[in-house]
Parts: sequence; C-alpha cells; structure tokens
Amino acid sequence: MNTRPKITISTLDAERLESLLESLPDGTFPGREALEAELLRADVVPPKEVPPTTVTMNSTVRFRVGPDESFQLTLVYPRDADGSADRISVLAPVGSALLGLSQGDEMEWPKPGGGSIKVVIEEVTYQPERAGEYHR
Repeated sequence: MNTRPKITISTLDAERLESLLESLPDGTFPGREALEAELLRADVVPPKEVPPTTVTMNSTVRFRVGPDESFQLTLVYPRDADGSADRISVLAPVGSALLGLSQGDEMEWPKPGGGSIKVVIEEVTYQPERAGEYHR
C-alpha cells in the first residue's frame, strides 16, 4: 500500500505528543521524524469531535499485523508503557502507526531491521473520547 490513510488526532493528544517530542534528546528515538510527520499530516480536531472509531492516545485497539496475528493493545504514552504485554508506546513503530487510524484502515509500516508490516485496525474497543473522558 503506497498511500497512507487519513488520520485524525485530538488537539489534546497533539499538544501532549508535541511536548513529548520536544522533551526527547536528539538521537534518542529513531522514529521521531516519522511520528513528527504523522502529526503534521493529521487532521487535528477538538476531543469531542474525534470520530468514535478513531485510535487516540489511551485507546484499546484490536488490530492485525500480517496475515494471521491479532492483538489487543492499549496505545499509551511512554511513561505508561510499563512493560505489560497489553500496552504499546506511541514511540514504538506500531504504536505511532496506530495513532489516528480508524477501524478498517490498514497501512504498511517499517519494521526495525528493514522490511515492513501490514497493520489493520479491526476494532477500537475503548476510546477515552467516546467514553466522555476528555482530560485523561
């Protein structure tokens, strides 16, 4: 897949992610430019206007990687990525790939060491904005 799907990010997530990126020392995060590019191309809307099937920060998502691996993970800020198997940091390649996507979206994303993986959003099982949690 050569084109990237449209992504939507809340103003709250955009502000927090920009602050996070600014706080990282240069060279400490190899995917920094990719995440910055995603933020630049995102449609940024107020939290109450985020579609209910869009992956936002702290959303729990069931997604598929490759032809037959399915996972359910919560997309978190690095401070909340406590090593649990059910959490993924937005700074991880798949984490930044998930941000802003919607159910049914798919995209190719680079893997560490080369090559790419296909990520398909199967379902956003929990989204803070949909639950009325705008200040998490």
